[in-house]
Amino acid sequence: MSTFFNYLWTGLAALITITFHEVSHGFIAYKLGDSTAKGLGRLSLNPLKHIDILGLIMLIVAGFGWAKPVPVNMRNFKNPKQGMAITALAGPVSNLILAFVALFFLAALSPFENVIVSYIDNFLFILANISVGLGIFNFIPIPPLDGAKFLFSLFPDNVYSKILQYERFGMVALLIILNTGIMSSFLSNVRSVVIYVLWVLASSPFQWLYGMIF
Repeated sequence: MSTFFNYLWTGLAALITITFHEVSHGFIAYKLGDSTAKGLGRLSLNPLKHIDILGLIMLIVAGFGWAKPVPVNMRNFKNPKQGMAITALAGPVSNLILAFVALFFLAALSPFENVIVSYIDNFLFILANISVGLGIFNFIPIPPLDGAKFLFSLFPDNVYSKILQYERFGMVALLIILNTGIMSSFLSNVRSVVIYVLWVLASSPFQWLYGMIF
């Protein structure tokens, strides 16, 4: 596979992944009663509406990154803290689902060998890899990542309100941690384990089916 196609597939996979992630946030928020994202056009499948340039570069280069957060007004939820927790989880969970689907089709194509299939296989693997990377990165409980929004929603109301006042400093802490590289090895290992588990789940039916046919 040429370097050109690797970069092309990586960029395309990153755009699909961040779009799927953010639209999932906005869609779940909308279903729970908050139309803020919909009103601002953030339920769009246009990747340009969701790109954070630094986060996109990190996602392409390092396999871990972030997108432009979908705005959510938790006061519009019937149960604000619960709604916020579910909305926060929607993004990374959707990435795991997307990765599973990519690996499912990768497993389905496993018996077939030709040039076109090799390009598709390469893209599907990159898509799964980047999608898992975005998903597990966003599970980190540091603002403004989704893991923090979920974790903080479990705290008592008075603690939760105080934490939100300092949420903007989380990005500074996050960038410092990323620059030190202290989490890179851990995140890579977690990503490898998650991809392996998803691959086992996605490929098992085809291993049985193709074992019967071939």
